[in-house]
Amino acid sequence: MFDWIQNIADYIVFDLLGMGSESHLSEALNFFIYDTVKIFLLLFVIIFLMGIVNSYFPIDKVRNFLSRNKLYGFEYLMASLFGVVTPFCSCSSIPLFIGFVKGGIPLGVTFAFLVTSPLVNEVAIGLFAGLFGLKITTIYVISGIVLGMVSGIILQKLKLERFLTPWVKDILTNAEKEQDKFISEKQKFTQRLPVIWNEVLKILKGVLPYVVIGIAVGGLMHGYIPEGFFEKYMSKDNLLAVPVSTLLAVPMYSNASGILPVVQVLVEKGIPLGTAIAFMMAVVGLSLPEAMLLKKVMSLKLIGIFFGVVTLCIIISGYLFNIIL
Repeated sequence: MFDWIQNIADYIVFDLLGMGSESHLSEALNFFIYDTVKIFLLLFVIIFLMGIVNSYFPIDKVRNFLSRNKLYGFEYLMASLFGVVTPFCSCSSIPLFIGFVKGGIPLGVTFAFLVTSPLVNEVAIGLFAGLFGLKITTIYVISGIVLGMVSGIILQKLKLERFLTPWVKDILTNAEKEQDKFISEKQKFTQRLPVIWNEVLKILKGVLPYVVIGIAVGGLMHGYIPEGFFEKYMSKDNLLAVPVSTLLAVPMYSNASGILPVVQVLVEKGIPLGTAIAFMMAVVGLSLPEAMLLKKVMSLKLIGIFFGVVTLCIIISGYLFNIIL
């Protein structure tokens, strides 16, 4: 879907700038161009579409329905399954996260999507099946969905809405005011469009610095951290290998398809599969660039709680994988 963006990044770095493909700097710059364009495109499309949806579907009614009706966890399952069919990395998932929050979706349900989306998608499933077989792939997919659901439920129970930034709260307030105006004046779509467009530009302007800084950090890590750097900490003789590898993976930044070949190499070198999978989950589900992007919508305390809950769930999953597999 995004091959054309990769082609543009390749042309700029390798043809226009004449940089060699083996250079760490060229790899980091290529990654920066590709991810920045992709995320801004996703932000624009998703926020625009969510603006249209929100203009017709009352935010307060959606929020009240999800909070008052007993769905017995089905909403978290649906959010996690939606994460499975969206082929995004952790940073690319954030545009949808903003759209969900803007649309009045409960924070815990939104977190369930944010956790699952980078971990499990059709590309990762296909690669996982080819590298490790159907049994391990099935266990991984189920664990990824359960991880998203459990994290979302825990985070919802903590009632963390108060830790959203004033910027997000202002967007929510404006969205509800605009919607009331749309409904009371029975405005046509052509009349609503300028307001929706202005809101899109406002949100894009607000997140611009965070996207650029976050992806720049991700590009440097992507280009300069050697893949063998962590192997000595992941030995099967180390009882703390799972939590250590999980924590050390957070500074890295990649999607599932990018890190899976590294996981295969680690397993071939004798690293326990559960430890390697925990490492992979932390790389694709948690990263410093993601934290920087989330800083626009969450306080540091909320980011810390989110990372802490997901990290704990990943560590538990890693140990379970080592016992089962």
